[in-house]
Amino acid sequence: MNILIVEDEPKTGEYLRQGLREAGFGVDLATRGNDGLHMALEGQHDLLILDVMLPELDGWQVLKGLRSVGRDMPVLFLTARDQVEDRVRGLELGADDYLVKPFSFAELLARVRVILRRGRAGQEQTTLQLADLDLDLLRRRVTRAGRRIDLTAKEFGLLELLMRRQGEVLPRTLIASQVWDMNFDSDTNVIDVAVRRLRAKVDEGFEPRLIHTVRGMGYVMELPEEPQA
Repeated sequence: MNILIVEDEPKTGEYLRQGLREAGFGVDLATRGNDGLHMALEGQHDLLILDVMLPELDGWQVLKGLRSVGRDMPVLFLTARDQVEDRVRGLELGADDYLVKPFSFAELLARVRVILRRGRAGQEQTTLQLADLDLDLLRRRVTRAGRRIDLTAKEFGLLELLMRRQGEVLPRTLIASQVWDMNFDSDTNVIDVAVRRLRAKVDEGFEPRLIHTVRGMGYVMELPEEPQA
């Protein structure tokens, strides 16, 4: 699942990004209100973590902009503004929760998970499936043919990306930016190694094979075509 953070304090933003990624989430970070609103409108995010005091547009304006066009993305305000009227205002504008700085990351993570369970249950797909491979986005669990498969956070993120975009050939550059948040370096084989390790877990010993290499282009996850009679 993907989270958008809009936070202008660099240390806090990086702390949140690193912690949430280690917890297995995809994370994007914006430092200005205008950029945050644009990313929230154009991207595919499951949750917005939003500061109030931001350059250009403040957090109130970002949330108003989202709700005015009918976007119901869950929003968690994370701010130093701790007055009761601020909390009431945030909730009245349509926020799902309000957490005051300084905060415990463990509490933040717990609130994020509660919001995602509550806000997305019955609204959006919480599992991805291809053949007998199942990925549970909320419980962060993968099974194939009923057998539990243990993945690292990066492997889970890679598998989620491939399964969300089934049938689409994903170039290494896109995988690097989406899963590793880095520009692809043609001199490194980190993507190929990660895909090879993922294959060993989700494909070896099972039929059919689901992760395929498209030479010179990238990787695709799909059922192989049945030979014509």
